[in-house]
This record gives sequence, C-alpha cells and structure tokens, in this order.
Amino acid sequence: MSNAATIQKTDVVLIGAGIMSATLGALLRQVQPDWSITMFERLDAAAPESSDPWNNAGTGHSALCELNYTPQNADGSVDVSKAIDINERFQVSRQFWSYAAENGVLATTNFINPIPHVSFTHGADGVDYLRKRYEALSRHPLFEGMQFIDSPDEFTKRLPLMAKGRDFSDPVALNWTDYGTDIDFGALTKELLAYLGRTDADIAFGHEVRNLSKQSDGSWLVKVRNLRTGKDRVLSSKFVFVGAGGYALPLLQKSGIKEMSGIGGFPVSGLFLRCNNPALISQHEAKVYGKAAVGAPPMSVPHLDTRVINGDRGLLFGPYAGWTPKFLKDGKLTDLFGSVKPNNLFSMLGVGVTELGLVKYLVSELLKSPAGRVHSMEEFIPRAEGHDWELIMAGQRVQVIRRKGAGGVLEFGTAVITAEDGSIAGLLGASPGASTGVSAMLDVMQKCFPREYASWEPKLKEMVPSLGLKLSENQALFREVWDWSNKALHLDDANTPKHAGVDSHA
Repeated sequence: MSNAATIQKTDVVLIGAGIMSATLGALLRQVQPDWSITMFERLDAAAPESSDPWNNAGTGHSALCELNYTPQNADGSVDVSKAIDINERFQVSRQFWSYAAENGVLATTNFINPIPHVSFTHGADGVDYLRKRYEALSRHPLFEGMQFIDSPDEFTKRLPLMAKGRDFSDPVALNWTDYGTDIDFGALTKELLAYLGRTDADIAFGHEVRNLSKQSDGSWLVKVRNLRTGKDRVLSSKFVFVGAGGYALPLLQKSGIKEMSGIGGFPVSGLFLRCNNPALISQHEAKVYGKAAVGAPPMSVPHLDTRVINGDRGLLFGPYAGWTPKFLKDGKLTDLFGSVKPNNLFSMLGVGVTELGLVKYLVSELLKSPAGRVHSMEEFIPRAEGHDWELIMAGQRVQVIRRKGAGGVLEFGTAVITAEDGSIAGLLGASPGASTGVSAMLDVMQKCFPREYASWEPKLKEMVPSLGLKLSENQALFREVWDWSNKALHLDDANTPKHAGVDSHA
C-alpha cells in the first residue's frame, strides 16, 4: 500500500466521529492513557450523521415508552424482557456520563434534560394492552413510578395539544413516567471529542478511510485520503473500530474478516415533521410513543417528541419512511449496490422475498402526499394543520441482513461485529444505538482486549459501579447510582422516580 517509511503507527484507529467512536475513545483513554488514539471523519464536523440531534429522536431509549420493546404475546400477556435489558444498558450509559461529568471528561451536562416518557394507545384493545404492560413493568425496580392513566380529564391536563378536538368516546390510555430524558447526542459527542483532543488524540476531519488490510503481525494497515488535498495517509494500528454509521458495512467488508460473511444491509431513511409554531411547541412537553401500524416494521413506531437542542425546545412527529440506496445522508447512490457481494447475495435476495410487508410499507410511505402525512399525525394531534410543520430528513439507517438457511433475515436493532482475534470491531444497525452505546463499547473492550480487561476492571467499576451486575436484581444499588447520576447530571426532582406506581382512572 505504501513505502514502510511513510507508515505512521498508532495503537487505536477510530473511524467516524459519532457517539460510538467518541464513547469508545473516552473509555479507552480512561483505562489506558498511554495508548495513542487516531480518529478519522470523512465530513468536516463532529457527529454529522446519525448522532446529529435532528437525525435521531434523542429519546434516551430506556424502554420506558417504546412499545416495540414490550410486544404482546399470543395469550394476551406482555413480554417485558427486552425492555428490562435495554433499560439496564441505558443505566450503564447514565453512570458513565455521571462519572465523566464529575471527573472533567465532560465540561457540561446540557446534553441531557428531563422530559416525561409516555406510551399512548386508544381503543378498547389498546387500553387493555397498556394496562397489562403497566402491570408487568411497574413491579420492576427500573420502572418504579410508572403511572397508568385512562382518565380523559387527566389526559387533557397532561397532554393538551393531543387532547384538543379529540373524541374521547374512543377510549385512551397512557403509561406515564416522569423521569425520562431527552438527549442531544450531537452535543454529547462533541464534549467527548473535546476531551479526546485535550488528551492528545489525533482527530482528523475531512479524511476518508479507503481501505483496511490485515498484516501478518496481526495489525491493520489503514489507508486514508485527505479529501481536501487528495493526499493519502497510511497508518499501522493494533486495533480498529469502525463506527462509521451506514458506511461501517462496506468498510468491514473490505477488512475481509470471516464474521462479515453473509451479512448485508438495507438502507431506510427517516423523515420527520418538525413544528415551526412556538405556540404548539409550548403546549406539549413529553415524548409520546404509539403503536406501529399493523404490518409496519418496529422502526416505524410513531412518536410526538419534545426536543431540547442548544437550550431551545422543539417538537418532532414521525417517523415517515423514505428510501434511497445511500448508506449515509451524505452517501453515494451506489452504496447499496456496491455492498452486494458473492457471500451475501443470497441473504439479500432472500430478504427481498421474506420482507414483502416491509416493501409494501415503504411503497405506501413513499407515495404519501404532504396532506397524507398530516392526516397520519391526527391520531396524535387531532387538529393538526400542515402549515405548522416542515418535513425534514433525519438520519439514514442501514438495517442488518444476516444469513438464515439458504436466504436471509432482516434485523432491526444494534449489532456489534467483532473479529475472532479482537483486532477489529464495528457497529451496524440502528435503535437503541446511542442510548446503549456505553454498554456496547464495554462489550467491545471485553471481547477485543481480553488480556487487558481484567486490569481495567477496577477503573471501569469506578466509572460504572453496576458493571457485571443487574440493577433490576439489586434495588439498593440501583437507588444509589440513580441518586448519584441525578445529582451529577443536574437532573431536577422531576427526574426522581416515585417509590410506587400510581393509577389514575376516570
């Protein structure tokens, strides 16, 4: 690839300046401060793609409100196992952020703000489902303080924008949790990158990683192009992490690791309506999630979201699915076709056959008119008017396709790919993503650095006191770390869960 004399050496290469690479870099800097870290970002800014606050819902996915994490079983019961697991992982993120805030890693905690998390259904079946969900979750320590509400008066008091013009002869129900949060992952990413910069990490914007090549000594040659000058740069690194959003897939394919065999990707765009009427924004203060339409994929769960970005409140409704073959908003139209390889061809063709429901959903979404999008919003805002909203394109997500039998299966979630020897890892997929990023990066560290991990554990437990434990089984520890994180992250009393659930009935 290059003359040996021109090859630079580094201990760690991080590809992509998003929340995942920033989190892993900060964790590694804490436990191994003597390692050299080099980060490359093809664009000219930090967190430019999925980590940008307008490219995600900023929910802080803790499964307090997301109904796709609590599916209803055939017998009518509600399965809460995934919700508990995701909440556990989000608590790990809160602990690390708290440590970071108290120990100079983060200069501010403005990236996180208290916002109620709310599940919303209507109709007799929807009310029955939410009641069962409440009964299944509220007994768990991590969901302490969740309320079940089916009173129209209480609904109107708490969600006035959603109540105006609503026909309450169609019954409604809410699972309401006061201690949810809104997170600006773009601001958090920039804080973590600033810390890496202060601790001598080499962060290069406008640099695109073009190739990854494994060497006989186990290291990686990383070929990078400066997009401003056109000059190439080659590094030898002991470890590479690919946190490049949708571009993680083609880069991991270039690495040639066997773990990528059979894996493909399917890109889906997220579109949102963003409110431009301050009077409406002031009438809603919650993240309200509903149920996905019958036949729609989990990523399509509709939600009306209060956002706090740079101290200003905003309001989003969506998502509406869009489609482009690009793997990033700033990607190329050839991305999808270029990712088709002999080893994943049948996986991808198989998904085309098995996911006809997704294809039908995407076609219907693409055919929606502006008036049709506003009409879809009326389930949440009965008196919605199009002139109060503008359409924005949020982040581009690449859903993972894995081999299954002779064909493939489409996965909706976050997947970490790690080489057998631990020399390279990458992140694929989407939600819950950033919210569980600390947990995901700790998993990467454990798998990729087995020799060092044991010596790191004391420091890691200082940063994440619940490391290796389940908070849902250690209520006293949960209360301790919850109170600590509320204080460290400057979250007010509204973010302190009650010690008992509250029913509010008509």
